[in-house]
Amino acid sequence: MTAAKSSRRAATYADLEAVPAHLVAEIVFGNLETHPRPAPPHAVASNALGTELTGPFQKGRGGPGGWIFMTEPELHLGPHVVVPDLAGWRRERMPVMPDKAYIKLPPDWVCEVISPSTEVIDKGPKRRIYATFGVPHLWHLNPTAKMLEVFELKESHWLLFEVFQDQDQVAAPPFAAVPFSLGDIWPLDPPTAAT
Repeated sequence: MTAAKSSRRAATYADLEAVPAHLVAEIVFGNLETHPRPAPPHAVASNALGTELTGPFQKGRGGPGGWIFMTEPELHLGPHVVVPDLAGWRRERMPVMPDKAYIKLPPDWVCEVISPSTEVIDKGPKRRIYATFGVPHLWHLNPTAKMLEVFELKESHWLLFEVFQDQDQVAAPPFAAVPFSLGDIWPLDPPTAAT
């Protein structure tokens, strides 16, 4: 370890609170990480995926219910403060809604919407944090590549379950009970030509 690295202090919650409101701030392995709010394709994809899951899995409309979903929750996982794009908890693990602006209970599912400003953090340190804290399901949704990567945690390691692309039907854990078209996540694409 170099002297510069050893003398560098870990970021604090006060550092995070001092970040301007137009940025998303996280504390990842002691480092203050900031990035801009999501661009429209990212925000639309995140919202569309949340909509697909909320009806059947939170409200029980056409599906089993039993989940609570949140957009950009502030998670306090040990020394880390992370903000996934979407997160879900099984109702039996979160029977009462937290009354604070942050949550210490690790989610049962996390989705990171991959963008150029977050890809390195999402696919590296944040993925390690989620594994360390036992989040069993991780999805990476990439609106630019029109791709969804689905991971499951097995013996503290992420295993790739499946990769879905373009218009594929998605039936993936933990939401395999109600498949949906990945094409519905890209609502601003031009309509497909009739054949």
